[in-house]
Amino acid sequence: MTKSEKPDFLYKGQPVGNSVPFHPILMHFAARFNHKTYAQFASDYNVLVESNIRALEYFELDMVGLISDPYRETSAFGAKIEYLEEGVPKCLDHIIKSLDDVKALRNPDIYKSIRTLDRIKGVGLYQKILKGTVPVCGWIEGPLAEACDLSGVSEMLVNLMTDPEFSNYLMDKCVVTAKEFAKAQIDEGCDIIGMGDAICSQIGVDVYDTYIKDRHKEIIEFIHSLNAKVKVHICGDITHLLPSLKDLNIDILDIDWKVDMEIAHTVLGEKVFCCGNINPVTIQDKNENELLQITKDLVQKEQNRRFILSGGCEITVNTPYQNLKAMREATKQSVNALN
Repeated sequence: MTKSEKPDFLYKGQPVGNSVPFHPILMHFAARFNHKTYAQFASDYNVLVESNIRALEYFELDMVGLISDPYRETSAFGAKIEYLEEGVPKCLDHIIKSLDDVKALRNPDIYKSIRTLDRIKGVGLYQKILKGTVPVCGWIEGPLAEACDLSGVSEMLVNLMTDPEFSNYLMDKCVVTAKEFAKAQIDEGCDIIGMGDAICSQIGVDVYDTYIKDRHKEIIEFIHSLNAKVKVHICGDITHLLPSLKDLNIDILDIDWKVDMEIAHTVLGEKVFCCGNINPVTIQDKNENELLQITKDLVQKEQNRRFILSGGCEITVNTPYQNLKAMREATKQSVNALN
């Protein structure tokens, strides 16, 4: 089945079946839903794929993903990673501490690193099981996020202010690996590549435009050249970055709950799918009837716009299953009310 034949809302710009697209970010939640630990989910592509497909079927989702944690590329670069039974994998050391470390850093062979290869194999397993009927979203780290993973968040943010040579040199190497990792996943069958660069919400627009914007653009253009789409994830309040993000030709932009969807659509225009943006704490804590109404209100506001229903960020592990079912039901009721 070719991409043009797939029931892919990204290519047609239309609701899937009798509802709007629904694709929440699932990691620890998906693992527990499948009676697995987070450690199993993050370390074994068989568990990750099985967990996401169970969620796909039960919650009637419109996409499957490969996101698990931030340290796939970090591990490939040589950092030591510890799996936590019921927590996000932990990076045990920051391997970049000086400019000399950056210069000595070699871009890894992503096919020879256990953790990057595991994700690549996950794509193949999805395609074997789903046979191209559901969009598969791969995942890479953005250049600033990966630089922070390698050198430390505080340290990297200080270097952005004080050491342009260090910052540029390190992020250039991160871009190279991001592109290679994206290509490997696309070659294996990914339709979409998600790029996570959450730390960007914590920097000013001048810093973003100076250091990050062109690197994001390079990665996005590269992914598009391989006939795949791009989903950018920068959680937090990115209102100040929206004018810069508009220039990047993003296909899907995750919109966190702190961002006004009206402002996002106004700034980004009609070509970008805005994905969001109910607060994950609301999804976790409200009862299913309350969440049904909250979701219906959002879906109705998003009528006739490029919109994918999701939480503002990852669905929490303690979210009641019936609440995600209520979100899907709300999309059906909203569409039926318009027919």
